[in-house]
Amino acid sequence: MKKLLVALAFAVAGALPGAPLAAQDSATPAAIDYADDASWLCLPGREDACGQPLPTTALNANGYGSTGAARPADNPPVDCFYVYPTISRDPTLNSDMNAGPEEQGAAAAQFARFAGVCRTFAPIYRQATLASLIAAATGQNVLPVVAQAYGDVLGAWRNFLAHRNNDRPFVLIGHSQGSVHLIQLLAREIEGKPEADRMLSAILLGFNVEVPEGQAVGGSFQRTPLCTRSGQTGCVISYVSFRAEAPPPERAMFGRAARPGFTVACTNPAALGSSTAAPLDSYWFTATASGGADTIQWSSEGAPPTPFLRTEGLVSGACVNQGQQGYLAITVNADPADARTDRIPGDVAMMGRQLPDWGIHLVDMSLTQGDLIRLIEAQRDAFMAAR
Repeated sequence: MKKLLVALAFAVAGALPGAPLAAQDSATPAAIDYADDASWLCLPGREDACGQPLPTTALNANGYGSTGAARPADNPPVDCFYVYPTISRDPTLNSDMNAGPEEQGAAAAQFARFAGVCRTFAPIYRQATLASLIAAATGQNVLPVVAQAYGDVLGAWRNFLAHRNNDRPFVLIGHSQGSVHLIQLLAREIEGKPEADRMLSAILLGFNVEVPEGQAVGGSFQRTPLCTRSGQTGCVISYVSFRAEAPPPERAMFGRAARPGFTVACTNPAALGSSTAAPLDSYWFTATASGGADTIQWSSEGAPPTPFLRTEGLVSGACVNQGQQGYLAITVNADPADARTDRIPGDVAMMGRQLPDWGIHLVDMSLTQGDLIRLIEAQRDAFMAAR
């Protein structure tokens, strides 16, 4: 069960690579030197995957609207530490330390926009690759693969604390495999330690964070509660997203807690502490997003004028917790009369077959990115006011 859970934690970001698996070196791998800036995908003040303008167009009911470019803020008072999801197509079970277009694209789509509210830190790490899914499916023990990946994240975190953060408030941000590692990091390295007082929040999307039914703390974390109101600090924001009409199936690994008496946490960034449906502030990376096998037609006006689109209220989200089941139910507010798409992307397919257990995993971050940024702003202001 544990082995399967770890394997299913790896998000599929595209088709599985067709190359055969390369053998892993049986020797203990050398530790990565995170004092070397080259070991980081994103660092503040650098023209890297998180330091570039993000050309973005508003998609409104009447079609494409204004266009602008999100840019990093000048010396914001908060740091964000991001761990990207399973994205590497390297043929080995652990990736190398060369950040290719997959890692660059993930950081641009999921994390770079947060540079408007925080300094951005994202380590390159030897993650469990897409190829490791094949290994797990054929019965190979992938736990050492995951342990190596976590060791890198831990090394980067310790370097960040000792030499880069300078006791500033911080936010953890992860998705899928990134969240798997940050869940461990928060539980082992932050809870009960002085740096916990500086954590504004941990945004852990695309993996099950468990809490006792009806409670905000316990389960995955013993001291860190779920965020239940804007401006609350030292808390967790987490959900797995499913279409409202296609909830997690029976025995799904995402959206269903492993233990009776527990549920999967759902904190809706647009409506903290509520199960009421709320319109979401979404940012879409149109260069890679697709719905199943079909490309999304975002507007009847034609192709998007920029790689990123912003929609406000095109989709709504509502937290659902029923026994062990917990997820963010996503509804598309479709209107055939307006110019916007009536479909959104996000479904996971493997070898041509859609995987209902995964929901719309590929757009977990896109769905609420604008709402998440506003929550960090509110947490920053509350933290600074209390100093």
